Amino acid sequence: MGPFVPDLISDQLNLVVAFLIGIGFGFVLEQAGFSSARRLAGVFYGYDFTVLRVFFTAAVTAMTGVLLLGYFGLLDLDAIYINPTWLVPAIVGGIIMGLGFILGGYCPGTSLCAAAIGKVDAMFFAGGGLLGIFAFGELYPLYKGFYDSTSLGPIKVFESIGMSQGMFALLLIAVAVAAFAITTIIEKRVDRATAPSLEFRSRRHLLAGAAVLVVGLILVFTPDRKTHLMAAVSDPGYMASHPAQTMDADELAFRIVDREPRIQIVDIRPPESFAKSALPGAVNIPVRDLFGKDWAEMFSRRHVRKVIVAEDVAQEHAACLLLNRLGYENVAVLQGGLPEFQNKILTAGTFVPTGSRWDADVKAFREKARTDILAMIAANRNPVKKEVKAKKIQGGC
Repeated sequence: MGPFVPDLISDQLNLVVAFLIGIGFGFVLEQAGFSSARRLAGVFYGYDFTVLRVFFTAAVTAMTGVLLLGYFGLLDLDAIYINPTWLVPAIVGGIIMGLGFILGGYCPGTSLCAAAIGKVDAMFFAGGGLLGIFAFGELYPLYKGFYDSTSLGPIKVFESIGMSQGMFALLLIAVAVAAFAITTIIEKRVDRATAPSLEFRSRRHLLAGAAVLVVGLILVFTPDRKTHLMAAVSDPGYMASHPAQTMDADELAFRIVDREPRIQIVDIRPPESFAKSALPGAVNIPVRDLFGKDWAEMFSRRHVRKVIVAEDVAQEHAACLLLNRLGYENVAVLQGGLPEFQNKILTAGTFVPTGSRWDADVKAFREKARTDILAMIAANRNPVKKEVKAKKIQGGC
């Protein structure tokens, strides 16, 4: 719910929807046989790979849905929380959990599922898990150093191995299809009488495997929406055929000094550059963050002129075209970029006469604007920074 671009669901309704999804999730777990310790343990003994198939199906379905929703602009992938990775502690924790899975026949989630339908062994397993959580918390100071070691941050697998997300999706789907085929063979050899795969219809499963591989191929050629749009608007040919509205340094200076309420300066430079020097009233929104729904309300105000500023004019132009592609109107770029504004307005002694009868007035205005704007900047040494209005959405099993 949270990552979807339109705010269709409030935070309060989000909890209700999450509760209903939780009920559905528990129902599906039970129907898939996840309340049976024998079925769960069958993965490790080779006579029942239902759990593995369900996990792969869930992973492929979720991955495909996320990528397609992101491509069509219905899901903001940057708003999805990615669990940080601590490599060695994760490996050790996985080993401990795996041993518990083999010995007890449950994982934490499935134990609750089984306990909900009255299985006593699952109740004891869940109770043991709660005691383990308590013991972990009480003894935490003893192994805090190990727990925080080998931090890799919120990494993504496809980025770590230098692969596109579409190619990684195809690879995962191929592994899932291969796992389905291999586990079917193993099941039939280990348990010739009651293996779940004995009920499979070969032709139907072959067609399903082929279909999901075709979906994987489609994902290979489905680029990341943000990267695709940013590349499209940065193309010189596209920029040449789509001129942007401009605002010169003198007009922007006048509107700043006049504290014009119907103008919003959008600084697309990196946060470090913005922190060093920012125009009065500017907000810092790096280009990739222009997609975020946090700023949609500001960009949607048609009566407000949004002026894009940056060091490079081409970057301003690309950002303006990107906002246009996203459906926003009344967007302009600062003519000549921040360097021209610096030279004309903020730097003394740089006035270049044009031979116009208005040269004296322009010079006087710039001197007055320089004094006023520098005073405004000095009075606001803590520039307006990008505020994260909504935290990343966390979740998982």
